[in-house]
Amino acid sequence: MSNLDIYCVTDKDVPFLEKSNYKLAAVGKKKFSDKYLRCDNMDNIFHKEENYSELTFHYWFWKNQLQHYNDHDWIGFCQKRRFWLNSRSATETDDITKIILKCVPKEWEKYNAVLCEPIPLGTKLSKLLKRGWRNIIKEPILLIDHSRITIKIQFDLHHGYGVLEKAISVMNEKDKADFTEFVEKNTTYNPHIMFISKKKILNNFFKDQFEWLFKCEKVFGIKNLKGYDQTRLYAFLAERYMPFWFRKYTSYNEWPWIFYENKN
Repeated sequence: MSNLDIYCVTDKDVPFLEKSNYKLAAVGKKKFSDKYLRCDNMDNIFHKEENYSELTFHYWFWKNQLQHYNDHDWIGFCQKRRFWLNSRSATETDDITKIILKCVPKEWEKYNAVLCEPIPLGTKLSKLLKRGWRNIIKEPILLIDHSRITIKIQFDLHHGYGVLEKAISVMNEKDKADFTEFVEKNTTYNPHIMFISKKKILNNFFKDQFEWLFKCEKVFGIKNLKGYDQTRLYAFLAERYMPFWFRKYTSYNEWPWIFYENKN
């Protein structure tokens, strides 16, 4: 059976994971105990955490830790409130410590990557009316059928009309047309920048992703990004790029996950 390491990236303590085999990865300004890995040393972009969110740890891991893994090892990432489940039969009423993923399921034998089960997009009618009038003019049906809202339309509504198009304009040529089609046609996506894969694939993914995001940074900058929808722009771009990349370049499986708010 292959090894599996899951890194939970968090800006808050996650007590119920501290005695597990999960590796806890700290981002943000909070001071953490030695149980949490820090990403503000060696080769890092920690000073951009406000804009890149959990990607600051992903970058640090890519540059400083990935090389220590074997080619057959599985390596994955989750977030402080979103976790991989150990089976498709686990439910929200179960004890969270007993249902989170701890080992590689047999179902993964045919795959080399794992993504979250997809979610539909949609949006609130008020936001569609306030920010989406350009889209409504093109497709009036959106007013009554929110299931037609694509990744691109949803991104326009939440992060600024035309922002995604500008970001795509600096993407490498091998992906530009395919990514455009992906965001314009898909009405669901694999969320939360959660993925599991192996060394070589992760290296290629991180290389392509950060190469694109650093180009985007030259377009949008840092200082001009204001408000929640804009400040974390590079994390929001990555959240759309990640499922595209893994769908295009890997043999992937979609796996269940859970939202869990730790009350302690």
